Amino acid sequence: MKHVLGAVCGASALLLAVPGMAETTLTIATVNNGDMIRMQGLTAEFTKKNPDIAVKWVTLEENVLRQRVTTDIATKGGQFDVLTIGTYEVPIWAKKGWLVPLANLGGDYDVADLLPKIKDAVSVDGKLYAAPFYGESSMVMYRTDLFEKAGLKMPEKPTWDFVVDAAKKLTDKSAGTYGICLRGKAGWGENMAFLSAMANSYGARWFDEKWQPQFNTPEWKTTLTTYVNLMKEAGPPGASSNGFNENLALFNAGKCAMWIDATVAASFVTNPKDSKVADKVGFALAPNTGLGKNANWLWAWNLAIPAGSKKTEAAEKFIAWATSKDYTKLVASKEGWANVPPGTRTSLYQNPDYLKVAPFAKLTLASIDAADPNKPTVKPVPYVGVQYAAIPEFQGIGTQVGQQFSAALAGSMTVDAALTAAQSATEREMKRAGYIK
Repeated sequence: MKHVLGAVCGASALLLAVPGMAETTLTIATVNNGDMIRMQGLTAEFTKKNPDIAVKWVTLEENVLRQRVTTDIATKGGQFDVLTIGTYEVPIWAKKGWLVPLANLGGDYDVADLLPKIKDAVSVDGKLYAAPFYGESSMVMYRTDLFEKAGLKMPEKPTWDFVVDAAKKLTDKSAGTYGICLRGKAGWGENMAFLSAMANSYGARWFDEKWQPQFNTPEWKTTLTTYVNLMKEAGPPGASSNGFNENLALFNAGKCAMWIDATVAASFVTNPKDSKVADKVGFALAPNTGLGKNANWLWAWNLAIPAGSKKTEAAEKFIAWATSKDYTKLVASKEGWANVPPGTRTSLYQNPDYLKVAPFAKLTLASIDAADPNKPTVKPVPYVGVQYAAIPEFQGIGTQVGQQFSAALAGSMTVDAALTAAQSATEREMKRAGYIK
C-alpha cells in the first residue's frame, strides 16, 4: 500500500492534447507516486495515436485522492472519467454499481496474461472492473554485508523467531544501525497494512465469522507485544512516525539491517542513484510462525471508469493503453527494464531482459502468489482482503486502530490499553453499521 514517491503535493491538473484537435477530453484522477508521474510524462504517446482524445490529469496526494474520488463516485458527480483506485475499493464499488465493467480493452490486451491473484482482486463475478497498473506484496529486504559480518544466514522463508533474534544481534545504536525498520505511522494503509499482515501470520484476525472484533484475543496480544518489543530493542528512534517513505530513506541511507515492506520498494533499494547500499541487498519471503500464513499483503493500484462518466469508450481506450504489454515496453525503452510497473502480468516474470536487471523479480512473484485475499487468515473470516477487510467501514476503523497501535509503539499507552481501546472502538463502529448487535 503505497507510499507517495513523487514530488507533487496537494493537487495539480495537467492538460495534454493538441488544441482544437481533440473531440473528447478525459479527466483522470491519480495518486502522486513515481509510477503514475512517469505515466503522465508518457501520455503524449497515447494522444499521438488517439488525436481525437485529450487527457487532463488531476494529481493528488493519496489521502486526498481517496476523499475526492469517493465523494465524486458516491454522488455520481461525473467529475472524473478514469479513477486510480486500490484493490480495497474495487469489489465494494463494483457491487454498488459505481464502476463500469471493462469489457472492451481490445483484442491484443491479453486479459489472460494478468497475474491470477491480481486479476481476481479487481474482478467481481468473473468480470474485470479495474485494470491493474502495478501490483505488490511485501517481503524482507536485508543487508547481506551486515548478515555476513554477524555470521547470520537469512533463510528464504524466515520465521518471526529468526527475524527477532537477528534484529537484536544486528543492532548497533552507537553506529546508528538498527536491526529492523517497520512501519509505525498511523493509518489503515500505513501501520495497519503491516500489522494486519503480521497478525495473520500469528493466527489473529480482524473479525470472527459473526463479525465480532478480535482484538481481545491472545493472538493479537502476541502480535502487538512482539512488534512493540522488537521495535523498542532493535528499531530506529521515532519509529511511530515512520511510514513507507521514511523507512525507505533510512534503509537507503544504510541505517536498517532489515526492512519488511512493499515488494515495489525493491527497485528503489537496489538503484545506485537512490541507495547507498544498492549492491548489498538480499530478499526473502515475509516471516511466518509455522501456522501456514506469511506476513505479506496484496495490493494493486488500478485504473477504473466511474458509472457517472459519459466518455466510457475513450476511457477504456486509455486504460487499455496504460495497462498493456506495449506500455511496459515503452517504459523499458525510456527508463530501463528495472523501472517498469511490476506485479501485474505473467509475461513480465518470464521476460529475460527484466529478470536480468531485477534480482527481486522471482521473490516478488512468489510473495504475490502466497497472498490469498479469499482465505487471508489461519481461522475462517467473513471478509475478503489480506491487510484490510473489504467493507466500507474499514477505512475509518483501520485508521482508529492504527492510532492506538502507533501510541503503543510511541510508549504513550500500554499494549493492553491499546488493544482494549481498539476492541471497543471497533465494536462501536460495527454495531453502528449493523454488523453486530
